[in-house]
Amino acid sequence: MHHDPTRPDSGHRRLHAAARLLAAAGLAADAYLHARLAERYDAVSATLSQGTLFRIEAAIAALAALLLLVRRHPLADAFAWTVAAGGLAALLLYRYVDVGELGPLPNMYEPAWFTEKNLVVIAQVLTLLATSLLLLTRRRRRGHA
Repeated sequence: MHHDPTRPDSGHRRLHAAARLLAAAGLAADAYLHARLAERYDAVSATLSQGTLFRIEAAIAALAALLLLVRRHPLADAFAWTVAAGGLAALLLYRYVDVGELGPLPNMYEPAWFTEKNLVVIAQVLTLLATSLLLLTRRRRRGHA
């Protein structure tokens, strides 16, 4: 039987399926935690409240998780990676830097760690690792064609 290097073997497919499930689970956890915390942050407000921004993050993370599960496409993987990276960057920025209000965004500086914030970081990092694997192995496989 001839081996086609552009066709993934079952081990590669299983690895991709596991990475896709892990990334979707990370995004689902991100969505759940942001939705759960949103009401707590409604009072932190400028034009937009931090609670509203948390609800937007929850919706976008849920959409990215859904896309990962129903579309096996590099754009879905890249979207999921971007959602996780953007969320993690914002969380770390506002954890360590007192940016103040930025246009319609409230001052979201919160120099503390707590359980939900730690869980969001873990979920976003797992999503980044899993989607990076999806993106990098797909690109490499096509490069050998």
